[in-house]
Amino acid sequence: MLNKISNLPIETPAFSWKKTDWGQDLKVNEWIQSIHHLNEVAGNKQWDVVMMGVPISRSSISASGASEFPESFRRAWKGFNTYNLDEEVDLRDLSVVDIGDVKMHFTDILLSHQNIKDAFHGLTKEFSGSIPVSIGGDHSITAMLVKGWKETFPNQEIGILQLDTHFDLRDLKDHGPTNGTPIRNLIESGTIKGENVFNIGLHGFFNAPSLVECAKEYGVNYVTLKKARQVGVKETVEQALQTLAGKVDRIYLTVDMDVLDIAYAPGVPASTPGGMRTDELFDAVYSAGLHPKVGAMDIVCLDPMRDGVVQPTVKAGTHVFLSFMTGLYQRKK
Repeated sequence: MLNKISNLPIETPAFSWKKTDWGQDLKVNEWIQSIHHLNEVAGNKQWDVVMMGVPISRSSISASGASEFPESFRRAWKGFNTYNLDEEVDLRDLSVVDIGDVKMHFTDILLSHQNIKDAFHGLTKEFSGSIPVSIGGDHSITAMLVKGWKETFPNQEIGILQLDTHFDLRDLKDHGPTNGTPIRNLIESGTIKGENVFNIGLHGFFNAPSLVECAKEYGVNYVTLKKARQVGVKETVEQALQTLAGKVDRIYLTVDMDVLDIAYAPGVPASTPGGMRTDELFDAVYSAGLHPKVGAMDIVCLDPMRDGVVQPTVKAGTHVFLSFMTGLYQRKK
């Protein structure tokens, strides 16, 4: 290439260097492959993890910009290394591909939900040996994702490990398929059984008595954060996974970021005091990543528009993903 002014070859600036010249440290944005950088993704069954964004928040009960999280999540990768000092493992040996975002309609929520269901069914059918991770989006997406998973494995029982401040058992007749109804949606549609749901992290004054009665009616297992802390959040999650593993073929992990205390997660639509600490949540998803029957995960209800200047909630959400990846890495060793 020639310099248009001097007509001389352009030389590499003295301040530039190749990454291999100064070490092998790897950032997350350099580790996760993008579909745009691959000649062909379809038909490749070798990916450990296939990730997709699900940018919808019009179905949220409260005003939400959770549709912006997938892009903020990707931008946050530059701030994280693949090396986890706590466990002394490097995630670079896991193969992860980001296939982009599910197509959403600007105003038609039901059509968007159908797209989510179809996309997840197609993804889990095409990449049957991979762990799918979905980045929401509000919590309504979980019902659609699990329904798509059920279409892929129609003869298998699916269990749900839900880390959440709320039951998400509101009546669909009153609310429709919103972020307040995904678990009830799945139970009433026959996709899962209520007894195969474990919700851990509920607390405070944020669930009505009618929802507690609904949980009992459907046989939903729930552990308040106060009770979980009496034996340990990590230990409570491990016990739930052990119980579920004896009853179901596959376990779906859904992480609602409002399970965190408002001090750690200001960037959620329904932020509350009295929730989990970040270290408790990281330990919980790490344990889930270790378990052989946990086959899919989503992270939902994180609104970057409400977050602080330094994006503490976005960073926490990214850490949740990487904590799960750490467990998965150690599971596959």
